[in-house]
Amino acid sequence: MLAGCGEQSADDPSLNTMVIGSLRVRLLVRESRSLKDKRQVVRSIKDRLHERFNVSVAEVEAQDHRQLVVLGLAMVSNEAKHVRETFEQIVTALRGHPVAEFLGHEMEV
Repeated sequence: MLAGCGEQSADDPSLNTMVIGSLRVRLLVRESRSLKDKRQVVRSIKDRLHERFNVSVAEVEAQDHRQLVVLGLAMVSNEAKHVRETFEQIVTALRGHPVAEFLGHEMEV
């Protein structure tokens, strides 16, 4: 309990809901000839997604593969609809990426 705050029960309708969403995205960087090439593309994608959509982004798999990229994204909101819409916008943006080919995604909200 926070100082100065009274206890509230889980049944209290005044409590806000916290929704946590995760998105796993698979991309292929065909032009990547080395891990250094891949890291440059991944860093650019991560920075742009974080800045544009305010999500947390990390490379979560295939770090040693020079062309395959697996990104994990997380977002917290008070509305599931907002999380889903943001993730759909991210998928749309990644499908149109000029360097990284979109392979697929999994979303959980």
